[in-house]
Amino acid sequence: MALNPKVMAAVEALNFRVTTGDVASQAGLDVHAAEQGLLALASEAGGHLQVSKAGEIAYQFPKNFRSILRNKSLRLRLQGWLDRIGRALFYLLRISFGILLLLSILLVVCAIAVIVMAASASQSDRDDGGGFGGGGGVFLPRIWFGPDLFWIFYPNYYERRGYYRRRSPNKRGGGAQMNFLEAVFSFLFGDGNPNADLEERRWQTIGSVIRNRGGAIAAEEVAPYLDGVKEQDLEAEDYVLPVLSRFNGRPHVSPEGNIIYHFPELQVTAARQRSQAIADYLEERPWRFSNASPGQLLAAGGLGVANIAGVLFLGNLLQQVVLDPAFQAGFIGFVASIYGLLLLYAVGFVTVPLVRYLWVNWRNGRVTARNHQRQVHVAQLKHPGGPLQQKLAYAQQFAAQTVITADELAYTTETDLTTQEIEQSDEIDEAWRRRLGQSR
Repeated sequence: MALNPKVMAAVEALNFRVTTGDVASQAGLDVHAAEQGLLALASEAGGHLQVSKAGEIAYQFPKNFRSILRNKSLRLRLQGWLDRIGRALFYLLRISFGILLLLSILLVVCAIAVIVMAASASQSDRDDGGGFGGGGGVFLPRIWFGPDLFWIFYPNYYERRGYYRRRSPNKRGGGAQMNFLEAVFSFLFGDGNPNADLEERRWQTIGSVIRNRGGAIAAEEVAPYLDGVKEQDLEAEDYVLPVLSRFNGRPHVSPEGNIIYHFPELQVTAARQRSQAIADYLEERPWRFSNASPGQLLAAGGLGVANIAGVLFLGNLLQQVVLDPAFQAGFIGFVASIYGLLLLYAVGFVTVPLVRYLWVNWRNGRVTARNHQRQVHVAQLKHPGGPLQQKLAYAQQFAAQTVITADELAYTTETDLTTQEIEQSDEIDEAWRRRLGQSR
């Protein structure tokens, strides 16, 4: 069975001794997946099962279990190399769009310069019927067209020119400033989904909510962490079914007819758990157009506009010289043959960001609406009515926490079974005497 990275991360976060409930709540996994993941990890990494006298199971793992796995499995080592290669290939893809932009501008500028110089050389022959093939002159302004193409390769250009102050786009403040070629990709396609970890955050938080409540909750307590829970849904409580399925919950009906939900597996822990600080609701992060700096976005947009203007200008020149045999081969002939690609790239470079800007604004409107809906549920929890207060009070009757301590173990795979039976012979004899006394 493949090892689950979330299970491995949860074991490390919980100090290498865990129960199924610990991992399910920490990683946001369903109980069955957490149990299977722990069994697979214990088998591969030399973990140990510990069984309490009450029959509860804990798992003890060596602190270097990742090193054990790396040394044991060639597949994991290969996976690490493949991950590095994948990151390198994706980086090349990211910077390729910036390189194509610069190459397009350079190609356009060079083509225009060649035609301009040819036109200038032919002006002296116009009175004799010269020009391009005798078909009339090409009248061009004597100006240099194009931006400074080499600034991107000059170290510390931005700092010297004062384009922007260095700041990290990383929300946690730990990342390095992206370079200009990366910023071009960001300008075109953005920087990914800011809520890619939303489901992971959702289930981790819900697991913590259940743990904080002692393993028993009312449905309204998880509503701020779910999607699409409207006012009319609160009474039916169908929205809580995914939570029951993931964490193996059981409904209980109070004498007043209210339903609460009990999660026995999340009440068992390998170490006493303190209440964790959690957010009042699951907040979706707004989408950003780009994490590049304003100076980089301005430069990318400016070059994109310059590129499309240059391509259109070049297209006009090519129409004027297309019949001249001197321009049907060589460099100008090559540029003419790929002109369609140049135009397509130039138009796409300004169209894609515009469409994406509109899409980001639309998407953020939906994000804001969902966040607001969750905040409404939070307000109801902070000021509960009579029926909700009864449900919360009834749920606390099922709240509990069972801690599996080393003193209460009846069995562990760390020690030979015969040795354990000898060490615990007095307790085993006492248990038999109690059973015999009860049978009489």
